[in-house]
Amino acid sequence: MKNYDVLIVGGGITGLSTAYYLVRNGVKNIAIVEKSYVGSGSTGRCGTGIRQQFTTREHIVLMREAVKIWQYWEESLPLPIHFRQGGYLWLLRSEEALNEYKSHVKLQNLFGVPSKIISKEEIKEIVPDLSLEGIVGASWCPTDGSAYPQDVLDSLRLFLKGNSVEVFDYEEVKDFELQGGKIKTVITSKDKYGVSAVLFATGNETKRLASKLGFEIPIENYKHQIVVSEPLKIFLSPMVVDSSLYFTQTYRGRIIGGTDTNEPPQNNLEATYEFLEKFSNELLRLMPKLASVRLMRQWAGYYVVSPDKHPIIGPTPIPNLYIGTGYSGHGFMLGPIVGKLLAHYIIHGMFFLEEANNLTLSRFKEGKLIVEKAVIG
Repeated sequence: MKNYDVLIVGGGITGLSTAYYLVRNGVKNIAIVEKSYVGSGSTGRCGTGIRQQFTTREHIVLMREAVKIWQYWEESLPLPIHFRQGGYLWLLRSEEALNEYKSHVKLQNLFGVPSKIISKEEIKEIVPDLSLEGIVGASWCPTDGSAYPQDVLDSLRLFLKGNSVEVFDYEEVKDFELQGGKIKTVITSKDKYGVSAVLFATGNETKRLASKLGFEIPIENYKHQIVVSEPLKIFLSPMVVDSSLYFTQTYRGRIIGGTDTNEPPQNNLEATYEFLEKFSNELLRLMPKLASVRLMRQWAGYYVVSPDKHPIIGPTPIPNLYIGTGYSGHGFMLGPIVGKLLAHYIIHGMFFLEEANNLTLSRFKEGKLIVEKAVIG
């Protein structure tokens, strides 16, 4: 049986980012256990987007700091992650929505995010091919952007390998042994590990694992689908958002996007024709020139949704167990800053950002929810 200072359960952006920052802070004895392959969960199935256009101080501040890390990672990680700041263009279809987003932009500006409300003429300058029928304006942030999820994970894994972090693929956590109220041993499908600290970075599996330890996490798994096109000549830089529809173009030239089919919580990741039809109709309403483009691949992943659409990070009722979950569709973009926050909390027992203190599990028992309004897809 091997012993680890920190055992991370889950090989997505939260797990790898936390390991990265533990290493950067001098922690030596770290392992990651992943029940499938690295990136098999929500991270590897996401739509690539990275944005700061949120409606709460907590999300805005965390994403402002996350963008700084994305910029640093683009320059410093061992492999290209294709982070680009092409912006987010959030289309608005009523004066009511326009006024609402003016207030959101004021809050974003207050915390250093350079978003602004723009006119239809300015929208056309950014994306000339959009049909603006019914559009009254947009919220625009030029420093928002995207990155390529699997490239990010591959680059982080290479960094971790070079720093002696062990990653165990296809190894599922089955049970735990406790001593004095703390986790002493993690039992997997292949081995047992003695631990000083454990992090659940497990997405849709977090609720099940927590229940094994006798506490509940208020999250639900919602299926969301994405489609990708054949490669095209690059013509689109920003992520375009229109209600629940979103789409952009990857560095490989493919249009990638999704929309919401309003399904209830479930444990079913089958792709559906209904989604494909809805996405296609909504996309062509905005960009008719894409009518002849072939769609090549479709898949589904989970939004792991908390009651207030904010992540749940930090301590748990088990003193040496920590969690990062409940991102509600924003886990990839928040991953770098949450990893940095979690690593700091594991080492020092506190967060270095004041806003993170409002995102712990205890807020649900205390009735201190912070509702996020800007959820896409």
